[in-house]
Amino acid sequence: MTADLNALKQDLTRRMDGAVETLRREFAGLRTGRANPGLLEPVRVEAYGSEMPLAQVGTIGVPEARMITVQVWDRSLVGAVELAIRDAGLGLNPSSDGQLVRVPIPQLTAERRNELAKAAGRYAEGAKVAVRGVRRDGMDQIKGLEKKHTISEDDAGRWSEEVQKLTDQYIKRIDESLAEKERDIRQV
Repeated sequence: MTADLNALKQDLTRRMDGAVETLRREFAGLRTGRANPGLLEPVRVEAYGSEMPLAQVGTIGVPEARMITVQVWDRSLVGAVELAIRDAGLGLNPSSDGQLVRVPIPQLTAERRNELAKAAGRYAEGAKVAVRGVRRDGMDQIKGLEKKHTISEDDAGRWSEEVQKLTDQYIKRIDESLAEKERDIRQV
């Protein structure tokens, strides 16, 4: 019985970790006013006849707090990299200097900070919904085992409590991540 519970918890933990990891990646794409290489993670560049992640055509660096640089490996792709960054909807205006593309990070306006905080809240709510969906799947599995008389009613109750504790831990992690991201966004 305990082995079944451990297997269920491992599966649910893996799936909830996936929801938190997705949230982390989404938060990395939100601009906070400080340079962060993760900001350019979603940027895709038209190169060699296909779309490629920016990290596959150049080295992304952060030489100072308000500047991201992209050292493009192939000089012929510098224009495509600039265009991709400009068109990514991040509100950034890159400029090139040979094979180096400089991306200054402008100061955020109060209105833009509020928009980013709302977007962060939406991302966090999406992660919570995903975690709750995993919980629902786990509870359904427990109910199914109880119906088949594989586990007792008491075991089902204990397992359900374990799944709820796990869910509460992940919801707390998501709330903490959101609070941290909102602090980053609101910092001047």
